[in-house]
Amino acid sequence: MNTETTHRFVSRLTRGTLALILAGGRGTRLKNLTEWRAKPAVPFGGKFRIIDFPLSNCINSGIRRISVVTQYRSHSLIRHIQNGWSFLRGEFGEFVELMPAAQQRTEDSWYEGTADAVAQNINILRSHNPEYILVLAGDHIYKMDYGPMIAEHVEKKADMTVGCLEVPLEMAKGFGVMSTDEDSRIVRFSEKPAHPEATPNDPEQALASMGIYVFNAEFLYEQLKIDALLSTSSHDFGKDIIPSLIKSNRVFAYRFRDVQKGEESYWRDVGTVDAFWEANMDLVSVTPQLNLYDQQWPIWTYQEQLPPAKFVFDDEERRGMAVDSMVSGGCLISGAKIKRSLLFSNVKLNSYSLLKDAVILPDVEVGRHCRLKKVVIDKGVLIPANTIIGENPEEDAKRFYVSEGGVVLVTPEMFEQKIHNAN
Repeated sequence: MNTETTHRFVSRLTRGTLALILAGGRGTRLKNLTEWRAKPAVPFGGKFRIIDFPLSNCINSGIRRISVVTQYRSHSLIRHIQNGWSFLRGEFGEFVELMPAAQQRTEDSWYEGTADAVAQNINILRSHNPEYILVLAGDHIYKMDYGPMIAEHVEKKADMTVGCLEVPLEMAKGFGVMSTDEDSRIVRFSEKPAHPEATPNDPEQALASMGIYVFNAEFLYEQLKIDALLSTSSHDFGKDIIPSLIKSNRVFAYRFRDVQKGEESYWRDVGTVDAFWEANMDLVSVTPQLNLYDQQWPIWTYQEQLPPAKFVFDDEERRGMAVDSMVSGGCLISGAKIKRSLLFSNVKLNSYSLLKDAVILPDVEVGRHCRLKKVVIDKGVLIPANTIIGENPEEDAKRFYVSEGGVVLVTPEMFEQKIHNAN
């Protein structure tokens, strides 16, 4: 099959695919960052939201029929999708539609698990008449062309295909772990095992699920109906659906790899404060693992119209400057110094303040003579003048959240600033 034919084959498959992004989770391990927003709505990378990554992957892969399942504190997520993802043309059968938990079965039937979230929307999915359904988690950071995965699913005549990658054994305890035969068919699957099974080639690694699944649409509907009738089921893909399918159905693993480099591709679950801080900090390094400047695979988002970032004052002790940092539009750096930090939009830093290893979300203002180190500052926080954070863990823990890795998370409520704007 030549390259042109392969591209046509994949494009036909992606046109027949409906993507379903599961974006209803809270993400409790992110602590106060998800107190007023769902995890997929958490800002990331200076101007994006976490959900922009799977959404962009869909668009860049040629999948332009996308449903987003929401539940927990979804207002800011819904508003972001309406503002940033309404450019698709309904006349061409393109859409990003929202599927809030709507008590479709009974008055108290909120989504009870990942599989149940899909099952409650079967009638809506059927109305779009897809041939394949791509189920995605809405809370991971990565760039992936879904086309080859769908193509491999079809070529292997699979009923279900699970996206996977190798992770260290200790980390694998938080994932679904699988074992495969020589043809990549899954022969064993265990959700969050206490003792993960290592891969045959590397005793220190396990093959973990990415929470990405391709189904033949009719097969998925049938299995969800069966699962819905089981009183013993938790109605979850990892805990229930996959283990029940592997013995009598064709369920395969698809390894997520960088074909050009011959290694695992970038994928991050930014589900803890430490992981969130580390992934943002990687972006300000000289050669970050995640390239946001890749014009061949852009990450799309809602772009607020803002003036350029501005740096003012050039005195020895009062110099507006940033080194090894990313500074977004609308920021005003007035006589403050920034080192190895990432600033989202509309951040204002006042004179004589110093930021190091800081992740500052939008609309934050830092007063004069402040020192902030290894922090995540949530949206809308006003840091009073002369505040010092990140130098004394014991003192920080009295007012803020301090992670296991020593990252200090600061939210408006911790300064008794009751903004509650769910943004």
